[in-house]
Amino acid sequence: MRQDILFISDLHLSAARPETTRCFLSFAQGRARGARQLYILGDLFDAYIGDDDNSTPNRQVKHALRSLAESGTELFFQHGNRDFLVGERFCRETGANLLEDYALVQVGGETVLVTHGDLLCTDDLPYQSARVRVRSAQWKRNALSKPLLVRQLYARWYRVKSGLDKRGKTLEIMDANPDTVTEVMRRFGVKTLVHGHTHRPAIHELTVDGAAATRRVLAEWHGDGSALCWSPQSGWTAEHFSA
Repeated sequence: MRQDILFISDLHLSAARPETTRCFLSFAQGRARGARQLYILGDLFDAYIGDDDNSTPNRQVKHALRSLAESGTELFFQHGNRDFLVGERFCRETGANLLEDYALVQVGGETVLVTHGDLLCTDDLPYQSARVRVRSAQWKRNALSKPLLVRQLYARWYRVKSGLDKRGKTLEIMDANPDTVTEVMRRFGVKTLVHGHTHRPAIHELTVDGAAATRRVLAEWHGDGSALCWSPQSGWTAEHFSA
């Protein structure tokens, strides 16, 4: 009986990163098939421009996820800052369940909060302002109404712009704000938070309303892969694998 629960994020799959795509496909065909649930907490893709884009590696990734779902692993997907245009068609094609930006999930009898992580980076004011704009229904409708080629060109420009923007920001600004983390965990009444986005994998022990709490940060994939696993036998563990 499958009991393991896996959490991954920040794979940034694209045609420019074939080694990471190979690693993910191997993961989906192997380790993930032994899990009861797989949570993908955003940025599965490096620049997702719509469910109608079936270029490499989107087509292969969708097929792998559909096969994984049909094998019996329950799939959950959460939007990241690079793939917030994932929509209902993607979910139908892959068998994934779409989660809200903050979602409560049951892990071994405990209620755990999962999120991509960008909402926790409240010190990055320009990003948070831009996030509100591009997540609006009107902005998304306008973007998706553009021809696929136009969206592909925009995605290339966005990747360059994003890299330039990061050069002007400190790591502290792009990291989760501790006060925001505490406030969010208090608001949702949880003692465990799992997120990605910052590319700074770690286990942070903290105190929320006088009680011990834990923030678990997922790792970025870069050639090799990484997953956070919960199992009844071992509790929380980190796993690493390659193609």
